[in-house]
Amino acid sequence: MTVQEIRSRFPILDRRVWGKPLVYLDNAATAQRPLAVLEKERALALDANANIHRAVHRLAVDATEEYEKTRDAVRDFLSAGSREEIVFTSGTTMSINLVASCFGEAFVGEGDEIIVSVAEHHSNIVPWQLLCSRKKAVLKVLEIDEFGVLQADSLEKLISQRTKIIAISHISNVLGLVNPVQEIVRMAHAHGIPVLVDGAQGSVHEKVDVRELDCDFYAFSGHKVYGPTGTGVLYGKKKWLEAMPPYMGGGEMIETVSFSGTSYAPVPGKFEAGTQNFNAVPALQEALALAQVFKTDPEVIENQKNITEYLLDALTNNPRIHLYGVPRGTVQKVPLFSFSVEGAHQEDLALILDKMGIAARSGQMCAEPLMDRFCVTGMLRVSFAPYNTMEEAEYFVSSLNKAISMLV
Repeated sequence: MTVQEIRSRFPILDRRVWGKPLVYLDNAATAQRPLAVLEKERALALDANANIHRAVHRLAVDATEEYEKTRDAVRDFLSAGSREEIVFTSGTTMSINLVASCFGEAFVGEGDEIIVSVAEHHSNIVPWQLLCSRKKAVLKVLEIDEFGVLQADSLEKLISQRTKIIAISHISNVLGLVNPVQEIVRMAHAHGIPVLVDGAQGSVHEKVDVRELDCDFYAFSGHKVYGPTGTGVLYGKKKWLEAMPPYMGGGEMIETVSFSGTSYAPVPGKFEAGTQNFNAVPALQEALALAQVFKTDPEVIENQKNITEYLLDALTNNPRIHLYGVPRGTVQKVPLFSFSVEGAHQEDLALILDKMGIAARSGQMCAEPLMDRFCVTGMLRVSFAPYNTMEEAEYFVSSLNKAISMLV
């Protein structure tokens, strides 16, 4: 697929901002949705708007079939072993909170330890802090080096007999570096420790095979991968899902209910309480199919590679710019760049770029401990999707230089 063929599927890219063509470079926060996804949501709302798993009338049956077909699509997207290992959530945040709550309830006690990295999104820090507070457990932190590269070799020193779970991002939403999750899983499993992978960015940029990774949990959001907001996935090995208590009660997560006691539905139903997002979840079928094409199409891969190399060169060779997340050795980088500019505030730069039609992210990127690690209050981030062109990358660099000249 050429970039122009891809762009034709995303209607919002024709929009103008402040009289300029939109250059959308905030894809790590939320990717745009193709027409096929929007049409799928609309069709379900118009033709099959009924609660799932309950009634026997035609609308409910159609809605249920579409919802459950999506579970098969996600299983294939992740190369999971069975559809029962796929739990639908509202996003990565809910998926991680579910594991922190349910796994923590079953397996974490006073004095036990949980390991995360300093480069995690708040959604992969705060749920574990809450668990540690409830259980009087200890949160330990895996560090990065000055380039942002995860210090996986030091993980062995953090692991102890009290370590109960390791939670790590596949790709940092700030640094854009691909972490050695398979190596981390192998190291953890040698000690009998399960691993949760935050795949919010990994699901977008990497081919994910959870059986090859051998991770115990993998979480991602629909809206990062061209799908609807309010949709997400938790993959969990069946043995863990069956051993964990439910996250919420009510709705269809039950088998039987009485005042003498309640039994729960088999997984994954046990974790899908209440009315699900049945208009939006099935649109993940269209989103994931397109995402899979993007990961395998040679022309798409080449365009993303060229943009990454161009931005790396432009940002690392400008003495006014400090780029965070620089690949070294075998560490790979995706087209996601966070940086600071000496003498210029990131919010001011973002506002000027917006007037030029460029949507960029400024602030802490929900990663305050990582900002503290680099002694900054915030950064400017641009993140590219397969619908972004090299011309947009070049326009961004020239616009950034203009913005810096205005402020410095």
